[in-house]
Amino acid sequence: MRVTGSRASPWRSIRVPGACRISRCVSCRSGIVGRREGLLPITSPLHREQPAPCQSRDPAQNGWRIQRDTESTGGGSSMDNLREALEKLKLTGTGCTSDNLDGCLDCLLQALGQDSIESSEKIQQSGILQVLASLLNSQSSCAAKIAHIIAEIAKNELMRIPCVDAGLIPPLVKLLNSKDQEVLLQTGRALGNICYDSHSLQAQLINMGVIPTLVKLLGVHSQNAALTEMCLVAFGNLAELESSKEQFASTNVADELVKLFRKQTEHEKKEMIFEVLAPLAEHDAIKLQLVEAGLVECLLEIVHQNVTSEKDDDIAELKTASDLMVLLLLGDESMQKLFDGGKGSVFQRVLSWLPSNNHQLQLAGALAIANFARNDGNCIHMADNGIVQKLVDLLDRHVEDGNVTVQHAALSALRNLAIPVVNKAKMLSAGVAEEVLKFLKSEMPPVQFKLLGTLRMLIDAQAEAAEQLGNNVKLVERLVEWCEAKDHAGVMGESNRLLSALIRHSKSKDVIRTIIESGGIKHLVTMATSEHVIMQNEALVALGLITALELQTAEHDLESAKLIQVLHKLLSDEKSAPEIKYNSMVLICAVMGSEPLNNEVQNLAFLDVVAKLRSHENKTVAQQASLTEQRLTVQS
Repeated sequence: MRVTGSRASPWRSIRVPGACRISRCVSCRSGIVGRREGLLPITSPLHREQPAPCQSRDPAQNGWRIQRDTESTGGGSSMDNLREALEKLKLTGTGCTSDNLDGCLDCLLQALGQDSIESSEKIQQSGILQVLASLLNSQSSCAAKIAHIIAEIAKNELMRIPCVDAGLIPPLVKLLNSKDQEVLLQTGRALGNICYDSHSLQAQLINMGVIPTLVKLLGVHSQNAALTEMCLVAFGNLAELESSKEQFASTNVADELVKLFRKQTEHEKKEMIFEVLAPLAEHDAIKLQLVEAGLVECLLEIVHQNVTSEKDDDIAELKTASDLMVLLLLGDESMQKLFDGGKGSVFQRVLSWLPSNNHQLQLAGALAIANFARNDGNCIHMADNGIVQKLVDLLDRHVEDGNVTVQHAALSALRNLAIPVVNKAKMLSAGVAEEVLKFLKSEMPPVQFKLLGTLRMLIDAQAEAAEQLGNNVKLVERLVEWCEAKDHAGVMGESNRLLSALIRHSKSKDVIRTIIESGGIKHLVTMATSEHVIMQNEALVALGLITALELQTAEHDLESAKLIQVLHKLLSDEKSAPEIKYNSMVLICAVMGSEPLNNEVQNLAFLDVVAKLRSHENKTVAQQASLTEQRLTVQS
């Protein structure tokens, strides 16, 4: 059904209110994350709810008009005229003279203007859709009018499948090669209406090669506002399909869009181009093409122009521009090109955003740094040039009732910067750990997740820092609390990993006692059953250190957490990784120093399970199985 309004296009799909194409918060999905995470804003205006299809812009308002509603001229005889015209078309078909054909088509348009639904149904029932398909060709003087009729018919949702069945799509696609601008416009309308909200039909258009054709049209007819809009909304819709990205990447769409963007002065027209750029910029090759075409300079200019404005449109445009720039930095090649060894003008401009009083610029600046910090070379350069202190200062401004998105972004950047070994001691000396701990009271999972990840990166192989943090009772108690955050798997996973890391990197009895007293043992035992091998292994190593250094103190908690049953299951499971089997057997040997735990080992008949592992394909596992079997035999 057609919905009337002021902003729409037949090509554009309705999007969920508040949805955002580039706002995937990757922060809290899992306890296991990649080495470095590309960061996107938590919120962004790049993806706005769009109106229903087939609406018209008033050409008097802005001249960007795709839909041209047929004007109703009234008159009770239009349906009679429609019947006569349909009969005439049916009888003469392609043999109809140009004048007679033109008159028949005018009757169809008049009837559609008076009652679109009833008229389109009568046209479909008459079988004339197939006749229209045969009449469509670029040589016909009536091509534009025929395409116009099809566009009007396809406004009716129930008529779209009949249009497809009548074979209208192939001849319409061929008409996109016409040099007549009116033919192109009406053809675009017709295709847009037929394929509206149908990914399968849009995919068919992609396979028929419409993307290169539309890109060419955009370049040739950039002065025609209506045709330009038709191309843009088509791009925006087709770009939602993954199958389109490679085709777009093989064209000069980046150059054409940037060229068009530079000409725009109105918010609405810039916004329309933004809505095309956002899905296209998800493709790494197109990211680089957009950077090389000069899009980032355009975005920086928008930021510069709007940074002090208090107008809603300007604020929204600044946010969209800065968010899009962050998206461009997700591509490795585009990011490295803009970093340019730390000398890039874009990188330098981003740094100036951190001390800004504008929260959006602070957010974009921190996210950009997080994305620049995706390899060791960049991280080391930034740590050596004072970027860490800038981020610490930014965080400090958001401790009390701060902006959550800025907190999340700054912590993300610090986490990535803390990955290179040479940066850890520098960042600890700069007071990063102390600054991060100020956010322990946060109740926001994205902030909690990044806080935990940053601390875990900082203490990796840093014994003194691990011991200091491990003796911080407030931190350990908060970790134990978050280990039960079942609604936030990422926070729960990172809490477990940090708890384990405090033990593994400090190897401190005091740290172990603090964790035992805070109730952390049960969570480490549960962590050993994780679906992620790395987490299983981290837990087993930490438990091994606990049993080696504080077995008697931990004895009761290990028994209550059913550690022995967990180890038996891990050793019995054929799917367990070699390192899991190895560390489980090491742990079995360690707990034999505890009478109650040793009794459990004997009762579960570990000998049989361990004996089978002597023939394990992994030599280290097989050797440990022999040693463990000997210990079990002696103890039995």
